[in-house]
Order: sequence, then C-alpha cells, then structure tokens
Amino acid sequence: MITVVGTGTGAPAGPDLLAGAALVVGGRRHLDAAALPEGAERVVLGPLAPALDTVAEYVGKELPVVVLASGDPGFFGIVRALAERFGAGLLDVRPGVSSVATAFARIGLPWDDAVVVSAHGRELRTAVNVCRARPKVAVLTGPGAGPAELAAALPGDRVLVVASALGDPERERVERVTAAEAAARDWGAAVSVVLCLDEARALGAVRTVAGVPTAPERWALEEDAFAHRDSMITKFEVRALALARLGPRLGDLVWDVGAGSGSVAVECARLGAAVVAVEKAADGVGRIRANARAHGVEVDVVHGAAPAALAGLADDPDAVFVGGGGQELPEVVAACARRARRTVVVAMAALDRVPAARAALAEAGFVCDGVLLQSSRLAPLPGDVTRLAATNPVFLLWGVRTPVSSEGVDQ
Repeated sequence: MITVVGTGTGAPAGPDLLAGAALVVGGRRHLDAAALPEGAERVVLGPLAPALDTVAEYVGKELPVVVLASGDPGFFGIVRALAERFGAGLLDVRPGVSSVATAFARIGLPWDDAVVVSAHGRELRTAVNVCRARPKVAVLTGPGAGPAELAAALPGDRVLVVASALGDPERERVERVTAAEAAARDWGAAVSVVLCLDEARALGAVRTVAGVPTAPERWALEEDAFAHRDSMITKFEVRALALARLGPRLGDLVWDVGAGSGSVAVECARLGAAVVAVEKAADGVGRIRANARAHGVEVDVVHGAAPAALAGLADDPDAVFVGGGGQELPEVVAACARRARRTVVVAMAALDRVPAARAALAEAGFVCDGVLLQSSRLAPLPGDVTRLAATNPVFLLWGVRTPVSSEGVDQ
C-alpha cells in the first residue's frame, strides 16, 4: 500500500501516518519537517522517474510506502503519476488543504467560479491567456513561471495576489499588487500560488458548475446582437464556419485583424479564448469595446492598420481571423501566417484576392482549403408569404499549419 499524505499548507505529517513506513518519499522540506520512523529509507523528490522506480521496489516486496506532498496531492499533484504507475486501488490518499483554497480563504473570496491553471513545468503562455480571458484565475507557479513573468504579460488592470509560504506562521505572506508591481520584483522560491483578479468581477455570480465556465448556449449570433455600421459585419453564416475553423478555446490567443464591429472577436472570447482585435477605424474601435462590454467578455482592442499594427503585438496567436479585403490583404495574411501557431482564416468578398491570400498561407507552411458561401434567408412578403433573400457571397479561406515531422532527424 502507498499512503499519500497531503501536508496541507505547510503543516507536517502526523507520526501516526508515518508509523511503520519502510520508505518515505517527498520534497526536502516535507521530509525535514516529518518525524521519520527509525530505519525508514528517505528519498528526496527530484526527477520523478527514479523516485517511482524506488517506490516500485518496495511495493514489489509488499513494504509500506508513504509519499508526502503539498496540499491536496490529487489536485495537480503526485496522485496522477502514482495511479498511472501502480493503479488507484493501491493508493490511500489523505488530502490536505490545497494552496488554492488557502489563498482564496486568506483574501475572503469564494473560488467555485475560479479557473485553476498550472504553469509548473508547463508553457506559461496558456496561463497568461487564461488570465487575460477570465476574471478570477489561480496560477500554480514554477521556475521561470512565477509572479514576475506572469505579470509582465498581463493587462495593467489585473490585480495579482501573491501567496508565499502558506501555512508557515513565520514566513507566510499574502500580498496584493498591481501587474506592474509584480513584474518589477524578485519573488524568490517560496511562492505557493498566484491569484489573478479583475477586481470589478472577482466576486462573480452564484454558480452551478464549478471551475471552467460552460460554453455559451449559442454562437454565430445574429447581426443585431452587435452594434455595427451599414451592415459592415461578418454575417452569422460566415461567422459559424469561421469559428469552427478557428477552434477558439480557453488557453488560446486569437487575433481578429480588420475586426470591424468585433463580432468574431467577441464570439471567440465567449468561447473562452483571450482575444486581440485590430481595427484601423477609430469609430470601429469604440464599437468593438461596446460589443465586448455588452456580451460580458474581455477583448484587447488595438487601434491601427495591419500589417504594421501587428508588429506591436508581443504574443504569437494560436489562431487568426482576417476580415476586410483591401489591396494590402496578401501582406496582412502573410504577416499573420508568419506568427500563427495553428490556423489562419480569411474572409473575402473579392475573389480576385483569393490566389494571393492562398499563396501567402502556403508559403508559410499552411495546408489550405476554402469554400464560397452563398446563403438565402427567409424574408416575409405581403400576404403572409415568404421569399428567399440572397446574401452577398463570401469566400472563406483557411490554412492549418502542418506539424513539424521528426522523421529523419538524428536522435
């Protein structure tokens, strides 16, 4: 049997849980704080694989093993690795209080509506994009992905709560700072968790489902759901297919270039992505912001003309939607394709632009496809009858980046 003990927020494991253990595995601070049984072997957790191999030796001899961990070891913790290696039936898990629950308790906020994301041993960009998209996020940090690195990539209106050494009566600190203040400091190695808050929305509404918000009931909303000028808006039929090809989701960053009313940007944000909308018209910038507010989502609006405005965007997007269709369209598509990680979708009314846009995607290593969308909507006629009213045809082109193959690469 493997007993997995969550030590809470710094509290040592009780001697009753360690009694009789032949092997005790844990971080150095957990082992130093525990009263190990006489004769028990001690393994300090570093690389996971060698520690699991040692555990396997003791399990094979039917000797008791205790694994010490922080907080709740089933929450982004070692329980997953142990269950995968030895089977869940061999585990006796004794959870402590997680650092996330403790940090929210320290500042008096509920956290059933918080999104929790780990940046420990993972790419920081996912945590950054979740923080940009959601008003209440807990980030589990790690080397190179601490409060300073996180804050440097966040909007200035975010407040960070940095919780360090939780549970240690002498060292515990819970500090509320601006993103700029967090980015300018060296936080050391004692950080337990970082809370990223949009304080105007931090309390949140009563939830039925905890954690990651559910997807909206509807998408590809009607045009009248958005403020727009002279029907200058991506029609919902086009938007539906564009969203399907963009695939926006929590943790993604999406650019909407030539955003117009921002209908695509807002819909991507409603589906969980962090979104940057680029628009050259000043009145368009105002409409995008108004539409984002009306739908309760975050959209970072950049006033400028592409492709020049794209150079000021620090983070590469997962997906890009390009609207409009001026003479500069091939250059805009090429600039987006150079930086998009997954896909680029282009909407064009002028078919003359299609070959150049397709060539720009292909030259950047994308596999291209497209469709001409022609739809007719039901429209009333006098006499309580209905006709079909055709909408303007739009060509939708999309490119998907091909994964880099490892075939033929020297090992």
